[in-house]
Amino acid sequence: MREDYVHGYSEREAVRLVDQAKTLAPLLHHDTSYPKGCLVLEAGCGVGAQTITLARNSSQAEIISVDISEPSLKQAKSLIKREKISNVSFQVADIMELPFEDETFDHVFICFVLEHLPDPVKALLSLKRVLKQGGSITVIEGDHGSCYFYPETEEAVKAWECLIKVQMELDCNPLMGRELYPLLKEAGFSDIKADPRVVYVDYNKPEMVDGFIKKTIIAMVEGVKDQAINSGLITTGEWDKGIQDLHLSAEPSGTFFYNFFKGVATK
Repeated sequence: MREDYVHGYSEREAVRLVDQAKTLAPLLHHDTSYPKGCLVLEAGCGVGAQTITLARNSSQAEIISVDISEPSLKQAKSLIKREKISNVSFQVADIMELPFEDETFDHVFICFVLEHLPDPVKALLSLKRVLKQGGSITVIEGDHGSCYFYPETEEAVKAWECLIKVQMELDCNPLMGRELYPLLKEAGFSDIKADPRVVYVDYNKPEMVDGFIKKTIIAMVEGVKDQAINSGLITTGEWDKGIQDLHLSAEPSGTFFYNFFKGVATK
C-alpha cells in the first residue's frame, strides 16, 4: 500500500468510504452495469465501498476486484460477505504491474484511484493492456477545485484548501476530475465520453446533508488535520474555526456544491 495515502487506512476512513459510496451510488452508478457472462476488473477496490453497487448492478457478470493493500482487501471481503454478494473475487495486485494476461477482461472499472497516483497515464496504459479490444473502461474521479459552499468564511476555505495542498504535497492530483478526457485520450482510448456529475445540497435534501456534507466531505477534510497543522498550512485555531464553519453548510441556511466526473471509453 501507499503509506502516504492522503486519507490513511483507519477504521474511520473505511466507514467514511462506505458512507460516501452509499450516498453517491444513484448519482455515479445508475448508468454503470455489465452484461451476463462478462469478466470485469475493478482496479483499486480499497475496502469494497464501490464494489457493492458495482456487483449488484451487474449481478450476472464476474468481477475481479484488486487492491495493493491486503488490510483493505480483508475489509472488502468481509463487507461483500456481509452483503451476501457472490459474484466478486478479490486479489492483491498493483495497478502498475497487473498479474493478468493481455486482453483478459471485457470491461475495467476504476473509481477514486487515479487522483492518488503520481502517474495516472501509466496506470491507464496498464489497465488498457489487460482490457480486450473493443472493451470499455469506466473512470470516476472527484475534483476538489469544484467545491463551493455557503456560508463561506475565510477559515472554512482555508481548511478546504488544506485538503488540496496536502494531497498535492504527496505528488497526487486532487483536481483529477477535470482531466479525465485528456488523460484517456493520452492513453490511447477511443469513443471517450466524459461528463460532470453535479452534487448540490441544501436543507431540502436531508439524506445528502448527512450522507454527503457531514459523513463524506467534512469527514474527508478532518482526515488531513495532522498533516495540515504539522506542515504549517494552518494553525490549530484556524483549523477548528474552519471545520466549525464548514458545518454551517449543513445547517438550514447552508448549501454545498461539488462536481464529480465520470469518463467512459473504449479500447
